[in-house]
Amino acid sequence: MPAQLLLTSFQTWLPHQTLNSSDVLLEIIQERQFDSNSLFFLRKLPVNVEWAADRVVETIELVNPQGVVCCGMAETRKIITVESNAVCGENCIFTEVNLNQLVDRLADAKISHDAGKFVCEGLYYQVLNYIRAASLHLPCIFVHIPTIDINNVKTIEQDFNAIIRFMQGAEE
Repeated sequence: MPAQLLLTSFQTWLPHQTLNSSDVLLEIIQERQFDSNSLFFLRKLPVNVEWAADRVVETIELVNPQGVVCCGMAETRKIITVESNAVCGENCIFTEVNLNQLVDRLADAKISHDAGKFVCEGLYYQVLNYIRAASLHLPCIFVHIPTIDINNVKTIEQDFNAIIRFMQGAEE
């Protein structure tokens, strides 16, 4: 049985946004999952670092997943980007996941070293910090999803499914 993953997404945060592409993607994945219980979805997190981090940490403690994939929308990016690290003040925490191996398996994605200085980076930092402080062996990444449209949805979905397989250990 594949490793259980926790997948997260955010609500929208700007007035012009009707959808958050990270949540649209998780909805697509969730609809195609059928009876599988290897993915646990925590969708539409509040756009507030403290509240979002509290919900994710509570869910990690409740569900005990074998991996975490946090997702957010990056309107200005054109492809999926996987964040290497998160910064809070003078502190920087890097993911322990081998992102080079991961991105090599994707059709149209790259590694980013700037998680955005907003709620995405704040959540990523808090989750990585919790994992480190609790001495958990819990692979965790943050994936930024570009705006999804008819031209890119298939590639984004395929790449995200490859991310899931990689994080579940099916493609190491």
